[in-house]
Amino acid sequence: MTPETRAKLAQLGTELTPTLLQTTTKLMASIAAPRDSNVVITRDHQYGSDARNRLDIHRRGQPHAAPVLVYVHGGGFVMGDKTSAGSPFYDNIGQWAAQQGFIGVTLTYRLAPAHHWPCGPEDMAQAVRWLRANIGAHGGDPAKIFLLGQSAGAVHVAAYTAHAQFHDEGDPGIAGALMTSGIYDPTTQPPNPFGLAYYGESPATLAQARCTAGLLASRVPLLFSVSELDPADFQAQAAQLAAAWFAAKGAYPPMEYLAGHNHLSPAQCIGSSEDDLGPRIARFMALALALAPVSGA
Repeated sequence: MTPETRAKLAQLGTELTPTLLQTTTKLMASIAAPRDSNVVITRDHQYGSDARNRLDIHRRGQPHAAPVLVYVHGGGFVMGDKTSAGSPFYDNIGQWAAQQGFIGVTLTYRLAPAHHWPCGPEDMAQAVRWLRANIGAHGGDPAKIFLLGQSAGAVHVAAYTAHAQFHDEGDPGIAGALMTSGIYDPTTQPPNPFGLAYYGESPATLAQARCTAGLLASRVPLLFSVSELDPADFQAQAAQLAAAWFAAKGAYPPMEYLAGHNHLSPAQCIGSSEDDLGPRIARFMALALALAPVSGA
């Protein structure tokens, strides 16, 4: 990240105000990579029964058995989409993935307050099931699916990964899970309108939605990130996860610290000249695939 971009983000502070959201998005759009005409996008594949259960597939050339990177957007559980008119987001992530030789997938999911916990991990399960059945026809390897979630999307990826009841026959069906700026234990987060819209007010529901123990026990390769300019809630969640990880494993978690970034900028930067997160994702995927057990071994 250039000093100029870093200074502009720092001036916005850490709270998710309309000014921060709009200014960050405008700034990141100004440095986004141009559209790559060699990347083919097929849109709005229906992976579930709800109108928001849609995904876009991005590929370049004629890939065969390629790793699949699935991006799950944020939006405080109540908003957000895989793409919007006139915006490079989040086609930027699908395009970047395709340029790396992956299959890029961007998806939408059901939103609160019309839908509540556990609709997030349920939608992740439906998406994984659809991809395992269909991504081969698009050049992807159904055994190499990676889920990447940001903010509320990270919560859904974490919940799916951590809770075995959402897995088909006990198999999560993914090669890795990446969570940037997530909430892993909603019982320790101060109440806010977004969490109330999704979880409701029941302490029992919040307890059911805890992810930390399941993430610690998971055999799925994991990568977490937190941004220097993330709001306090996300900083606290990253710190709590790190403490729990160390207590259980005697080691620091696979946690990336994104210096100079705020809550939005890491995902919006992917594919740009100032991309800080993309190279880390690519390294994680390469290592996870290299260490994956050989089928039938």
